[in-house]
Order: sequence, then structure tokens, then C-alpha cells
Amino acid sequence: MDTPASVRLFCLPYAGGGAAAYRGWTAASPPGLHICPLELPGRGRRINEAPFTRLRPLVRALTDALEDVLDRPFALFGHSMGALIAFELARALRARGLPQPVHLFVSGGASPDVPRTRPELHAATDEEVRSELRLLNGTPGELLDNAELMELMLPTLRADFSVLETYEYRDEPPLAVPITVLGGTADPTVRLPSLHGWRRQTSEGSRLLLYPGDHFFLHTSTDALLTDIGNTLSRRFSATP
Repeated sequence: MDTPASVRLFCLPYAGGGAAAYRGWTAASPPGLHICPLELPGRGRRINEAPFTRLRPLVRALTDALEDVLDRPFALFGHSMGALIAFELARALRARGLPQPVHLFVSGGASPDVPRTRPELHAATDEEVRSELRLLNGTPGELLDNAELMELMLPTLRADFSVLETYEYRDEPPLAVPITVLGGTADPTVRLPSLHGWRRQTSEGSRLLLYPGDHFFLHTSTDALLTDIGNTLSRRFSATP
């Protein structure tokens, strides 16, 4: 019987983030759970590549990249923008007849069928973008106040905001994948009703877990979050005949 130690956890970043967001997860994860952060163009080791500005081409590229490494059980985790990408990635894998994740973990993101209410930022002024980043509390103040670093960061941020803000939800059958929804109790941008909406996207059941913290609770509640992921996968495989 498979165990959680045999599961790859592909991790997708939030807007402006990269694989480095999950740098400490391998050391903090349950024994054997293989953390696999996915690096998107425009950041980290792919800093010289143009970032995607639309979600569907991004998902197609990810599906192409993962097609040959789905030879063992895997789960998907995404935070904020990453939650939406992970959801549409699972849909794309299904459409191609490829293996489905054993579990989908969506963190800090509203259900995809919930209309966006946040102001659009991909064409906003630099100061408006900085104000939103201050509200989200995920970017160090010294970076926000550094004009040179922000000049380097803003193109990727705008591209990521464009991915989110131009997304159009398409009605499809629910995924045959259980979903765990993760949220922050003090998140100023993602409210509880929009988290509950994820239950509509699965035929295999969903549950909601809340953690102390704001939109970036995944950094302040990492240990508890990874423990819950490990326990969830353990239950998944202990229930497999």
C-alpha cells in the first residue's frame, strides 16, 4: 500500500512569488513527503523568461512539463494565485486523460466561480500596486520602499495580476479529487463564504481548515499546515484498499 512518503506535493506560488516561497518546507514536512516547488517564468532561476499574462497558456505549459513525472501519486498545493493555477491544472490533466492528483490543497484563494471584487492591478499605478502589497502583508517593507528592487519586481507582479484578473471561469463537472481548503482567520482579502465555495468543485468531498494569520498565514503557520497536509494524505492512503 502507498504511504504519504511516496507522494510528491507540487507547490504553486502566489502572485510575485516563486519556488523560494517553499524553501523551508522540505525540512518542516512529514518524513518522506516530497516537496516539489514549481518555478514559473519571470522569477527565481527563470528570471530571464517572460512571465505569462494569461492563465490558460500557463496551465498548458505546466501540463506539458509535468506529463512525464506523474508516474507516482502526487498532490497539488497552491496559495492565492497558486490555488487557481492548481485547480485549473487538475482540470487540464483530466482533459488530457493524465493521472489526477490524489488531493488538491487550495490555500488563501476564493473559489474560482466567485466573481472578483478586488481592484484590478495589472494596469494600476506603481503606488496602487505597492498599497495592495502592503495590505496583503507578504512583501517586506524595505523591498516596497526600494525603488530599484520594485522596478525589477513589478513586471512579474503585473503579469501575475493579469493572470488572475483576466481569468474567466468555465463551468465543468466537479473534479473527482478531494479538496482541502486552507484559510487565514485574519485574511483581509479572502472571506469565509468564498472559501466555502470550493465545495462545488469536487465530487469527492471538501473540508475547510483555518489558521491564525493574514493572507500569508502559510509563512506564519507552516508547521501546523504541513502537519495537516501529512495527516490528510495519511488518511487518504490508509483508506485505500
